[in-house]
Amino acid sequence: MNSKLKNIFGFKNSIKKISVYGAIISMVALLPSIAFAQELDTGDTAWMITATVLVLMMTIPGLSLFYAGMVRSKNVLSVFMQCFAITGLMTILWVVFGYSMAFDTTGMEAGVVNMSSIVGGLGNAFMSEITFDSMSGTIPESVFATFQMTFAIITPALIVGAFAERMKFSSMLVFMTAWFAICYVPMVHMVWSGDGALLWDWGVLDFAGGTVVHINAGIAGLVACIMLGKRKGYPTMAMPPHNLTYTIIGAALLWVGWFGFNAGSAVSAGTGAGMAMLVTQVATATAAITWMIVEWITHGKPSVLGIASGAVAGLVAITPASGTVGPEGALYIGIAAGICCFFAATSLKRAMGYDDSLDVFGVHAIGGIVGAILTGIFTAASFGGSGLGDNSIGLQLWIQTKGVLFTIFYTGIFTAIILKIVDMTMGLRVNEEDEHLGLDLAAHDERGYA
Repeated sequence: MNSKLKNIFGFKNSIKKISVYGAIISMVALLPSIAFAQELDTGDTAWMITATVLVLMMTIPGLSLFYAGMVRSKNVLSVFMQCFAITGLMTILWVVFGYSMAFDTTGMEAGVVNMSSIVGGLGNAFMSEITFDSMSGTIPESVFATFQMTFAIITPALIVGAFAERMKFSSMLVFMTAWFAICYVPMVHMVWSGDGALLWDWGVLDFAGGTVVHINAGIAGLVACIMLGKRKGYPTMAMPPHNLTYTIIGAALLWVGWFGFNAGSAVSAGTGAGMAMLVTQVATATAAITWMIVEWITHGKPSVLGIASGAVAGLVAITPASGTVGPEGALYIGIAAGICCFFAATSLKRAMGYDDSLDVFGVHAIGGIVGAILTGIFTAASFGGSGLGDNSIGLQLWIQTKGVLFTIFYTGIFTAIILKIVDMTMGLRVNEEDEHLGLDLAAHDERGYA
């Protein structure tokens, strides 16, 4: 009897040991999935998906409406078509090589200047390394890549406003493809890809795209409108906006979508995103009212186009500073943007004589420059900012200015080269008959209005 009991209890103990060992083995096997579950933050992911949708909304329909309302009625569909086509084209290019070249860090080393400091490689071409389990911080890499894709879409779309009503559609597509590869992708890499990237190592502060997006696009727009030449009849012929209702709706969509642009650049649903949201609202509202007041004083009446343009100027200017300044700094940046962009889009434009159809340079380049430089002041803790670390305000101002100057020269030179090559091979500008007819009919055989 005792021997039987021993056998029974021994068997039971063996079963227990096997169960314990099995549980341990199962836990070890599950460690990768447990680590994945701990790393993924569903709150951050949900916010970043929302932010991505908001930024896409900025281009279609926001920017499309904003621009389409300011051109003449015979060109309204051409602007919609350009923005829509750019959305599709940049999506493809971003997948094929853009994301890889923007964020590949192979060969990068802090303080070392080489080709990897300027642009990444093609190791992740076609997004071959992005899987269902790939992570970027606390969010899926697929979400991060799509969020950055929306920036790659809106940046070249901004340039459209500078040459509206006069560039060939086919030439526009070729130019945008080359510009994306040569100007946009390297700027993303140099500013945002981390230690070893050129402007990152300089210490340039650009939270959401003052240099990468706005100065980049604004300078390209200036070069493009000068190289294409003025619209026929400009400036003696009146060319008023055909539908300011479109424009104000577009500006409102841009304003709302910009919270995804700036607060989304925190890449988390935390305190950084919260402050970016607050300062974006403050600077935008301040710039809109500032532009309105200045216009009221100088022209006698405030205009709908003016207050909408002022809001966009404020959005642009706060973009590089949105992750590092506080509400006080946002107020000052909004005031500066409203004043500087108003005079750039009116007095400077008339004095220089260039035909920037929809004020891409006056609003985006000037607004971006104002915001990028003032980031060096208002990031200081004494103004309620996050602090400059070991840098003085004077040193950070120089770093910011150096980043601005680099962007101006880099983009200006390469944009001119690209445009010249396109012009020599296929021509940039539509003929005089097509320009008179309007690009809706001439380029697309459609009419937006009867």
